[in-house]
Amino acid sequence: MVPAPLFVVTAALCTQSGQAVGKFLFGRIDPSGVLALRLGIAAAVLLVIFRPVRLPRTRRDRTLVAGLGVAVAGMNLIYPALWYLPLGIAGTIQLLGPLSVALAGSRRLPDLLVVGAVAASLWLMRDPGAGALAWQGLVLAGLSAVAMAAYLLISRALAPALGHSGLACGLVVAAGLGVPVGLSSNGLDLIRPSVLLIGVVVALLSAVIPYSLEMTALTRLPASTVAVLLCLEPVVAAGAGLIVLDETLSVQRWAGIGGICAAAAAATVRGARQAPARHGDPS
Repeated sequence: MVPAPLFVVTAALCTQSGQAVGKFLFGRIDPSGVLALRLGIAAAVLLVIFRPVRLPRTRRDRTLVAGLGVAVAGMNLIYPALWYLPLGIAGTIQLLGPLSVALAGSRRLPDLLVVGAVAASLWLMRDPGAGALAWQGLVLAGLSAVAMAAYLLISRALAPALGHSGLACGLVVAAGLGVPVGLSSNGLDLIRPSVLLIGVVVALLSAVIPYSLEMTALTRLPASTVAVLLCLEPVVAAGAGLIVLDETLSVQRWAGIGGICAAAAAATVRGARQAPARHGDPS
């Protein structure tokens, strides 16, 4: 059986690679257009793949699906944030959402030490000497972080009842919020073949694959463990920004990345050891 933490790590790799490719599109369409392509294509693909057989029938399930859609749409504010910030910085700020989940959900000293190590590393990554950060990007990335925290908690509540069907329905809600904005801002530029092709890559890498993997992981791990594992996101974001976008970071920021790597590795090992005991899985 594949360890549940591996699903989260793979999701982080896909998400940040997809966001780097999405930022590459900024020369052809604006951030709202990238957001529209990501959400619209992802919703269509997930509907085809999962063909929701368990529709939300109770008021609770409908509320959770609507909340998931709003949270997913809010998480996509990371794309307007990337207009102002390097990918590694935006990804770091977005991490504050999962960190808040981890802090609120854990009272065990080892988990709190991991979160503390990540917080110290985040402080290193801010590095004022490397240049001022645009407040617009900070606000947008902060809102994305709040949405990411909500996404984790809602997904955890929704997964047992509807699973991937709930995810597909939530993406439809998110697409309904994001696609009209992108269309009004970019018009027919969104359906140019070259733009549409890259949009498909962005949707698959940054939405379809990671959301599916995270939903699977959330059926086997608590939201707090997933949140701590998502501390890998800034590391992957910085690497993707360097490789795909040629965005360099200072030595101090790379030191922060090293600290986050170590903390995330410790959380992964701890989560992998706890999962079998929690669920009675002898493997």
